[in-house]
Amino acid sequence: MRIHLNGFTAEELHEETRKGGKFVYYSYAISLLVVTLNRTSGIFLIKAGESGLKKGIPYTIISFLLGWWAFPFGPKHTLASIRMNLKGGKDVTDEVDSIIAGHLLFKESQVLKKAVSNV
Repeated sequence: MRIHLNGFTAEELHEETRKGGKFVYYSYAISLLVVTLNRTSGIFLIKAGESGLKKGIPYTIISFLLGWWAFPFGPKHTLASIRMNLKGGKDVTDEVDSIIAGHLLFKESQVLKKAVSNV
């Protein structure tokens, strides 16, 4: 899964989540007569005060136009995708923040290791 970071460092991402930002992904459905493909977008950073609805619009449109056409699961997956996207996407902030925290701890340990080896 891709994460759309727009040039943020791990420290800046961690700070954004502390300010109330969140990480979300969106769902979309594409039906091919007898098969429905239920897919997800990459992960987006939604800054504090921003609405997650805007970034989910393309995925909602894809589902609305292409998701209905397989029976019986097309309508079911289409409605689930549209519902999730209209709620601002699926919040995965805790999971992504854990990865960021691990990265920050690793960087800190490397700095300490280097400092100890230079003594």
